[in-house]
Amino acid sequence: MLIVVSTPDFFEGESQALNQLFKAGLEYFHLRKPNAKLEDYENLLKQIPSAFHQRVHVHEHFQLAEKYAIGGVHLNRRNPQYEGNNTKITISRSCHTLQELKNISHFDYVFLSPIFNSISKQGYQQAFSMEDLRKSAENQLINSKVIALGGITPDNLHIPMSCAFGGVAVLGYIWQNKRFIENFIHINTVYQTFIRK
Repeated sequence: MLIVVSTPDFFEGESQALNQLFKAGLEYFHLRKPNAKLEDYENLLKQIPSAFHQRVHVHEHFQLAEKYAIGGVHLNRRNPQYEGNNTKITISRSCHTLQELKNISHFDYVFLSPIFNSISKQGYQQAFSMEDLRKSAENQLINSKVIALGGITPDNLHIPMSCAFGGVAVLGYIWQNKRFIENFIHINTVYQTFIRK
C-alpha cells in the first residue's frame, strides 16, 4: 500500500494535481487539512471526478464520507471517532508509539510515525531505532496493517519494507519542489519492486 498524504494547507491547482496523480496510478490519498473548513474540503472534493472518490480518505469532516462515497476516514487526536452509517468504509488511525500497535485489530490499517525525520514538519524527528522496528516485526507487532510514515523517500523506502510494514505513506517527498508527478512515479516504481518480490 502506497499512500500519498495531502499538504496541510490548500494550494493553487491542487485539484488538478490530484487528478493527475490518480491518473498516474495513485490508489490511496489521505486528505489531511487540520484547519480547513467543511466547505473548503467539499470544494476540493467537487473538483475530483467521482470515479476517484473511492481512493480518498479524509482526516476531518467525516460527514462527507457518505455524501461523496469516499473510501475511508482516518481517526486521530482531533477526530477520534467515526459515527457514520457506512459499514463498508475503510477506517484507519494514527499511532506514534509501538505500544499503540497492540490494539489495532478493529482498524483496517494504521500509520506509525515518524519512522525517519520528517521532510514536511520541522523538528519532527525519527522516533524509533531500526533495532526496535526489526524486533517489532519479528514479534509481529509490525505487520501488514501498519503503514510507515515520516520522511519516506525512494532512498530509504527499503528499510520499512524490510521490517514487515504493509506499506508506506508519503507527504513531504511527493510535494517538494512541485514535482509531484515525477516524485510519485519515482517512489511508486521503487515501491513496486518490493511488492513483486
